[in-house]
Amino acid sequence: MDNARLRHFIAVAEELNLGRAAKKVTLTPSVLGASVTKLETELGVQLIDRTTHDFVLTEAGAAFLVEARATLAGTARPGRAFAPQAGGKAKASKGKGRAPAVKGQPKVGKRRQSR
Repeated sequence: MDNARLRHFIAVAEELNLGRAAKKVTLTPSVLGASVTKLETELGVQLIDRTTHDFVLTEAGAAFLVEARATLAGTARPGRAFAPQAGGKAKASKGKGRAPAVKGQPKVGKRRQSR
């Protein structure tokens, strides 16, 4: 199960309409529907009751929606664990914008061509 499928399911669960959900995640309705169906197959449970005019979350779908949102919220900001502790702001160092030279390494630059 990947995060994309979770986002697809959440969009369908929130909109309860395949067309609107597809626009929300910028997919075609058929691709979005297939993604949610694959998720249901993977989980072995029906998350959405589909009728000709309605989409309704099943009890398992409503429970899974809570878990899917929590999972995505936990993965939404992977850099958060590395944020500086003091005030939450990183300090930029001032310099010329170039990395320092490493001793023993040849200088990289334009080579003069001999004629």
